[in-house]
Amino acid sequence: MKQKPLPPLNWLRAFEVSARCLNFTHAADELCLTQGAVSQQIRQLESHLGVALFKRLPRGLGLTEEGQAYLPVVQDAITRLAVGTSEIFGQHKRRPIKVRGSLAFFVHWLAPKLVDFRQRHPHVDIRYISNIWVKELDGEDDMEIRWGHGQWPGLVSQRLTWDTLFPVCSPTLMAHAPLNTANDIAQHTLLHVLGYEEGWGYWLKMVGADAVDSSRGLQFDTLISTLRMAQLGQGIALARSSMVDEMLQDGCLVEPFDQRIEASESFYLVRGSGADEHPDAVMFSTWLVEQAHRYK
Repeated sequence: MKQKPLPPLNWLRAFEVSARCLNFTHAADELCLTQGAVSQQIRQLESHLGVALFKRLPRGLGLTEEGQAYLPVVQDAITRLAVGTSEIFGQHKRRPIKVRGSLAFFVHWLAPKLVDFRQRHPHVDIRYISNIWVKELDGEDDMEIRWGHGQWPGLVSQRLTWDTLFPVCSPTLMAHAPLNTANDIAQHTLLHVLGYEEGWGYWLKMVGADAVDSSRGLQFDTLISTLRMAQLGQGIALARSSMVDEMLQDGCLVEPFDQRIEASESFYLVRGSGADEHPDAVMFSTWLVEQAHRYK
């Protein structure tokens, strides 16, 4: 069934105010319009809908059954629109810092540290948008968090993590199956992250376990997925040290071997070169780098 086109917002606003006031003159005062303009918008809305919304009474107005049914629908829509506009654009001159980056970086590195920034700068809002694959720097973003070697043409990068690579698994998996040497990994499901240069094949080669078939296992597009699967005992993940410190401390993941390999890739703070930066963005990026060196 074909839907009836939505009427213009100014007609709906005129209806909502008139229905509350039950008086076109009072509605006109609230809307800063003439009484004739409000009456005209109501007539156009009624013509568009094909029904009368008001009963014209000798003293004021009354709502028809259709008007009574339509009023809460219109009020709810206007309220949602007002709330959404306020949440996104705000009633103040400040705008949120727009950061795009890895979801794993946010969950395991940034989120626990944000309490410090919020305590220092409670007036600064942050909008963090997660992304999976590296793309061109969005002109609307103040900065990005990227995993890589730190060199992207036309961009300025600052290193945030100094990572090592090592296997992690759940205590339950560790207790029920032997993991005495790296070659024992062959008896378990490997949890892969797509897009990383240094994956299972690299780690196994570096520790001398080339005989293990690194091509098998489950593949995911985010590190956070492999860590969750490892936590559930569904396999062994290849962890980045900066992402699992708290999980190792809490005991939800364990490190079966003492064989860590230094990663050539790390997380970097990335910004456009020569771009005018918002003062709040400068403050946040400075804080990020300070935190990185603090937890190095």
